[in-house]
Parts: sequence; structure tokens; C-alpha cells
Amino acid sequence: MQTRYVAAAVIAVMAAPAAAQSERSVVPLAQGWEFQRGGDVDPAQEAQAPGSWERVSVPHTWNRVGYYMPDPQTHLNRAESVDKYQGVGWYRMTFTPPAMDAGQRAWLQFDAASRTAEVWLNGQRIGGHKGGFSRFRLDATRALRAGQANTLLVKVDNTQPAQGSSTADILPLAGNFFVHGGLYRPVSLIVTNAVHVDMLDAGGSGIFATTRSIDAAMAKVDVRVRIRNDGTKTQAVNAVVRLIDAGGKTVATGTRRISLRADSASESVETLSVATPHLWNGVADPYLHRLVVEIATPSGAVLDRVEQAFGIREMRADPARGFMLNGKPLRLHGVGYHQDREGKGWATAPADIEQDFAIMREMGVNSIRLTHYQHGQVIHDLADRYGMVLWDEIPLVSRWTWGDDAVATAGLRDDARQQLRELIRQNGNHASVFNWGIANEVDFGKSLPAFITTSKDTPAPDPLPLLRELNALAKSEDPSRATALATCCEGRLLGSADIPITAVAADLGGANRYFGWYYGQPGDLGKHLDSLRALRPNQPVSVTEYGAGGATTIHTDNPLGGKVDQRGRNQPEEYESYIHETAWATLSAKPYLWGTWLWNSFDFATTVRREGDAIDINTKGLVTYDRKIRKDAYYFYKANWTATPTVHVAGRRYVDRAYPVADVRVYSNAPRTDLLVNDRVVGTLSACPQMICAWSNVALAVGANRVVARGVFPTGAVDDAIEWRVAADAARSVRIDSGALVAPEIAGKRYGSDAFFDGGRFGDINAYSGYGPRPEKKVVAGTTEGAVAETYREGRFGYRVPLANGRYTVELSFVEPALAAGARQFDVVANGKRAIAALDIAAVAGAPLTRVTRRIVVGVTDGMLDLKFVPIKGDAIVSGIEITR
Repeated sequence: MQTRYVAAAVIAVMAAPAAAQSERSVVPLAQGWEFQRGGDVDPAQEAQAPGSWERVSVPHTWNRVGYYMPDPQTHLNRAESVDKYQGVGWYRMTFTPPAMDAGQRAWLQFDAASRTAEVWLNGQRIGGHKGGFSRFRLDATRALRAGQANTLLVKVDNTQPAQGSSTADILPLAGNFFVHGGLYRPVSLIVTNAVHVDMLDAGGSGIFATTRSIDAAMAKVDVRVRIRNDGTKTQAVNAVVRLIDAGGKTVATGTRRISLRADSASESVETLSVATPHLWNGVADPYLHRLVVEIATPSGAVLDRVEQAFGIREMRADPARGFMLNGKPLRLHGVGYHQDREGKGWATAPADIEQDFAIMREMGVNSIRLTHYQHGQVIHDLADRYGMVLWDEIPLVSRWTWGDDAVATAGLRDDARQQLRELIRQNGNHASVFNWGIANEVDFGKSLPAFITTSKDTPAPDPLPLLRELNALAKSEDPSRATALATCCEGRLLGSADIPITAVAADLGGANRYFGWYYGQPGDLGKHLDSLRALRPNQPVSVTEYGAGGATTIHTDNPLGGKVDQRGRNQPEEYESYIHETAWATLSAKPYLWGTWLWNSFDFATTVRREGDAIDINTKGLVTYDRKIRKDAYYFYKANWTATPTVHVAGRRYVDRAYPVADVRVYSNAPRTDLLVNDRVVGTLSACPQMICAWSNVALAVGANRVVARGVFPTGAVDDAIEWRVAADAARSVRIDSGALVAPEIAGKRYGSDAFFDGGRFGDINAYSGYGPRPEKKVVAGTTEGAVAETYREGRFGYRVPLANGRYTVELSFVEPALAAGARQFDVVANGKRAIAALDIAAVAGAPLTRVTRRIVVGVTDGMLDLKFVPIKGDAIVSGIEITR
């Protein structure tokens, strides 16, 4: 939209004289605001009581949510600065707009107000809005005092929805993200003539353009323009539509004469023919035209003018070939994106969004899923300009009913329809937008108690009636685009409860799947996706979420060594990388997927998590909430998704190592990659699979170790250098916490997490499924190292521990979790010799959950200690291994 912007001041806003304003003008209302949390305010009184108002600028939110526990002094969000208040907030300002010509109209535009808004101007209520994500406009003409001081008062309310609450009918009702309150996107005053491109088109531009057809010789573009006459007389106008190329040349034009009755609206529809069109072709060539609409008098005087970027393109999804752009397959790989960041919440500036976008582009993203609500125009404009393909969606997330209701209330249905209509009309002209998402994870059924609202004996509510209604609405608003939704649970992934099959309610399928995190094993993903495709072979399928939490201050020596605590603290960064490595190996091998979006681009705020190293932060992002750290997995994708020379040593934040040897992983897209430790070449690898170059059991010296990965590219070498340290105690004694993903801190001893193992399976006497309340903690007797004793490895397994040649004492710790004496017996073999025979832990200890230790002396002659745990009856088991020279 091309308009004339005028600077705003606290008291007065300046503009050109009204006589010169033949087109619309925009006055940003950013400065001079005051804010009050809650309290009693009489909107009818222009002069408000002093109250507890504070000076703010807009965009603004009062919320500050989520913080990292380590190093609080380095963060804007800290425990003492968190503000989770959800309720009413008041904004007020006094401004003096320029004088207006007779017949001109004034509009207040709010790019978003969360969750609801009511607006008074000079004591008169001029309107309100429900829904916290979309732009809305209010006619302020009668209440505005042009050229004089005006008092603007806005009441917003982000109360958490509950049955009977002020926001009970406002989506989202649920969702794993925090809904910030406030005027968190810009506010402006817009002045138009009485005849204008409709300012009340559900917050949209009043223009809707779609590419009807494309071939090499010609493209056909349909342009629908809503025109309104708010004057008192019938007005004849010409609606002129032009498409202008990047060089400024008009490539197509159309004009239609319309007679507009007073106080009425009409539509003009033109089909533009563009010869030899230059297409918008994604990141390869994001070519944009300018679509210009002018409303003029018969004599040529321009009454209104709107300009938008427009890309000529054809998009579709094929069930076998995936996403197709302009008739050619394009593998969409991208990220989910939430709009908040540390210190600002949702009240971000365009520069913040531009930085986020640049970070995503650098990683090689070519598509973004804008989750789980309508995002602003900045991200859409950037996607148009740089060729990103967008998935847009409304905040119908997880829940849509209250109590024992089987279907949504009329109010909720109206809100869902309104938010979908606004999403489409405000973003339908963006070349980047491929589909309209109508829901996310509304197929839990009764499989996850946190989202159940009906009583135990009442069937789960059925989402399909609402989904079908929304799908039909999207088709009526925009027949040119596909609908889509994201599912969570088809295949009974979260238990045995029946769940509704919702994928059939939209054109395109999307699967949020967390194998290896919330359920199953990482290797289960491929066969599950194949089963979805087999169920609906004619529906294109995508993966809309996958990933794992990754705490940058929590680490593991082996991501396969123990159970990740998906709802607790033990969420090491290396496990996140492991999940992404294994998932991408599967996803990249399935050409039928029309898109994949990992979860998530950035850590984001929520109020339902106490996980990893954070409070109220979802740490599944590949970049931290403050944007300071790009996690290892970020560089895994950069190496795979871009041609930019990339070399990155993973595990760089695990500086103080538990063991004097380490497995080294380097994400490198170099033809050849060298690894050097302390200036010594360890090895060279070429054409590493999945861009993962891996070296096992790399020796580290006591003290500081300089680890360098050198990628040799045709353009030259690229180095990535890090430092790892090994304490003297860690070099002297190798202590393995068997079955532990993250080693506990034990006074006077440094343990590492489970490593060097071959076979068996991990276990924990206090195992937690991740759902429902945690069980009562079991305590192991006979030890002060309870955290080590609680985990174990069992089955038929062994350990091969790299050691310098010499004699060692090996202390083995055993705990019987539950079996009685005689139920479990096994041998321990060291370097081929039986060192412990027919051990029966329960018989020795006298009871389960009691620690038993055994010491053996072994000699190492070939640089390796080989321990084998051989079952005689039942499974072998061990909880801890301590090896001292």
C-alpha cells in the first residue's frame, strides 16, 4: 500500500495542509502513550484521573515471560522481571491531527491488539475488536476533532480464556505459547476521501488479486476491488488497475467506470493480461510486480490510491511429487516461527523481525510456517521479497469447546470465522502465501488429559463440524489456495484412546510428529509417514512439526545413553541434534512430502514448561530466545540446506569434559574435512554423509585442548576452532553413570553420562512417562550417590573404554530395581576373563533398591578395557562404573 506517511508527536501530529490531500494520508501514533494495568477507568470521561499511568510507546506489551536459569545477569528476562499478568490493560494518548477537508473520513487502524480491544475517542465509543492477531480499522470520523486536541482511550484484555470469562469465545483457548497482552503492533490514523478503496474490508486492503492462469506467452490476473462511497451523493468514478514491473514499466492495465450510490459499496473486477510474464519463482528469483489501484473522478482527479507488491506464480501440492512452483518440483524445508523474543515479547520492531528472517535465511530455510496465529505484514513482505513460501494459519489450537459441550459455541464459531476471514483478506495478495491453515492439533480426542474439557464419561468433542465450516469459508474467500491443517495424534501415538481423524477436513495434510521425544523411537518416523500416505494416497502430506528440546548448558557424552526427560530438566543440546540428524535422514528421502517444517526456529515463551535450563520457555528452537546462541542443530541444517561453506564442531558448549576421550562430530559441507587436536591431525574425511563428519574416541590432553575442524573448499580452507578442557581428576579416573543421559553432580567426583557401551538398554528406577503426575520417588539404600545408583543399563551388553596401558581398579555399582533373589544372575567378564561369577544382587543386598559394589583389578595392554555383562538368568545390570589407575 503506498500512502503518504506523516510523523507523529506526543501532542500534535503534523501533515500537509488538507487542501493538498487528494489521496489518503497516514499518521503513525507511536509516541505519547500512557499505560495502566487494570484499575477503574471511566471511558466516558475525556479527562482521566491520574491513576497509575506510565509513559510508553507503541508497539507495547506489559508481559515479560520466560527466562533461562544460568547466568541471569546476561539476560533481559530474569525471575524477578517476569510479568505474567493476564487481564485488562488501558492505553491513552492525546494527539492533534491536521485539519481535514469537508467530506473526508478518518480511520483508526490497529495492526493488532491482544486479545480484545474497545476504543473510545473523545469519550465516544467508536468500536471494538475480538481476536489478538489481525488488523482492524474503526471509523473515527464523527468523533475526531480535526486540528484540535483529541483523547484516545483503548481497553485491551488478554485474560486467559475460561468458561464464563471475558475471553471465553476468543481463540486460542489453549496452546503451548503465551498470549501477550497490549497494543503490540503499530497504531495509526488514516485520512481518506469520502470515496475510497474500502477501509472496512475485514482489515484488508480492499483489493484481492489472484493469478488465474500462466503459460509462457501470457498470464491472466484477476483483480477484485471493493470501493466505498461514504459521501452523501452518488459519485461516478473510474477504477484503474495497473500492474507495473520492477523496472517501472506498466505491463497490464484495466479501467472500469462505476456509479457509486451514497453510503454504499461496490466491487470492480478486472482481468489483466500480462504478456511473457516474469514469474515469482521462490528464493531462486523472487520477482515482484507492483499492483496499483487508483480511484479517480471522470476528469482524472485521484480520490484514492493503493499500491501493493504482487508476484505472478502458480503453486500446488502433488501427492506423489510434493510441492510444485510454476510447474516444477521444489522441496520445501523450513521452520515454525513464533513472533516473540526475550525482553520484548510480542512488541517487536521491524528490525527484530528482519533479524529473525535473516537468521532463518542463513540456515537455508525456503519456507516458514507462521504459527499458531496470524502474523504481521513485516514477515509477509520479507517473504515476498526473498522468495520464502509461507503457511498461514489461525489460532484454532488443541481446544474449541468448554465443559461437556460436543461442539463449539456460536461465539467461538463466529470468532474462528472472523479470524480466518481477516487472515485471508489481509494476506491474500502476498505471493509467498501458499495455503490457509484452519487448525493445529485438534485431534487429541481423550488421549492427553491436559486438553480434555469433557467429563470422564462424556465423549470427546467432535472437531469436524467446525473444521468443515472453516474449510468452506476459506474456499469461498479464496478459491485459488489450498486449505491445510496440522494433526498430532493419528495412529494412537499418545495411547489407546480413540481420536478423531481430522486430516480429511482440509485439502492438505500436515503431521506434527515427535518420534524419539514424546513417544516411540526416531526410526519410527519413516514407516509412520508411509502409513499416512497409504491411508490417503490422493492427499498431499507434509511434516509440520518435528524436533526436541535443547538446553545449551546441559550436555551428554552420548545421546543414546539414557532416557531424555521431555518434560523435565535433562534435555541436553546434543540430544536435540541427534533427533534432527535422524529425522532429516528420513524426511530428505521422501519425495512425496510437499513440505517439512522443524519445530522451532527460536526458543519461545510459554507458561506450561519447567524444562531444560529454562522456566516457561520452549527450548525446541534452534536459536535461543535472546538470539545470542545458534545451537549445533542450526549448523547441521545450514550445512545441508545451503551451498555456503559451513564447518561447525558440535558440542562446543560442553567445554569441561567428563572423559579424556571424546567422539567429535563436525557439520561440514566441504569436499574434505580435517580434524586437528592440539595442532595434531587426527583424521581426514571426504564427502561426509548428511554433512556429518564423525571421529570416535579422540584423545584429549589434561588441561586445555584446541580442537579445529578445517573444511577444504575450492575457494580455500574454512576453520572452526573450539576449546575443550579435561581436569586432572577426569583424566585419572573414568566414572560412568550407566543408563544416564546427563550425569549428576556428585561431591568430590566427576561422573560422565553413559558412554562406551555396546548393547543393552537404559533404565531408571524413577522412570517417568512424561504424562500425568510424577510417581513417588524411590530411594536407593546403601549409598550417598543416589543419583548414580538410580539409573542402569541392563540386558546383554558390554563396555569398551579407551585407556592407557596399565593396571586399573574397577569398582562396579549394582542395584536391583524390583526382582527377588534368584530372579537375576549374571557374570562380569573383563578383557576376556570372568571377573565376577553368577552375581545375584538381590540375594547379596537382601532387598531391592539397595546398592551393592564389587571391585576388580584388570590390566590393559592394547589401549582398551573390555567389560562384558553376560546374563545367566534374566538380564545383566549395572548402575555405575568407576575406573582408577
